[in-house]
Amino acid sequence: MATESSESEEEWKITGGNQHLTVDDDLREMGKKAAWSVSSCKPGNGVSALRDDNTDTYWQSDGAQPHLVNIQFQKKVKLQLVVLYVDFKLDESYTPSKISIRAGDGFHNLKEVKTVELVKPTGWVYLSLSGNDPRETFVNTFMLQIAVLSNHLNGRDTHVRQIKIYGPRPNPIPHQPFQFTSSEFITYSTVR
Repeated sequence: MATESSESEEEWKITGGNQHLTVDDDLREMGKKAAWSVSSCKPGNGVSALRDDNTDTYWQSDGAQPHLVNIQFQKKVKLQLVVLYVDFKLDESYTPSKISIRAGDGFHNLKEVKTVELVKPTGWVYLSLSGNDPRETFVNTFMLQIAVLSNHLNGRDTHVRQIKIYGPRPNPIPHQPFQFTSSEFITYSTVR
């Protein structure tokens, strides 16, 4: 099980990882609505390996750090959770040890949302985008950038096996402050 501990306002340390991806029902995967790009990659180990739902494939960077994954949306979206699959047992020095998550309208105004230190992670690592204020449960953005700042054992290139991005599921009935959970209540929730 992954554990988080607060070291400062924006820096987190995460150890471990989960072997099975489990996400709340009130979140939906937003990655399909985005254009994905990476700063560099080895042939055959590009963006498609990050998004193929196969933990045996991986994106491998090829160049100087930081290694970047850019996720751009056509319209502003609410994002709440980033989930990475990394495997220290298989990848060793290719495994990320420090990750920065940045958000903004584009490349010109990205601001760091969170910095995370990973300690020998194996499995799914959950990175919440919520702030310290309980009212800040999501990030409203056009672009998200995941920057691998350093690797374990001072490795140069990095391996990330999967990345999933989740945002809150929209309320099925607009302008309603609460959300019904059964289809019967939803049926009778509006006046005809």
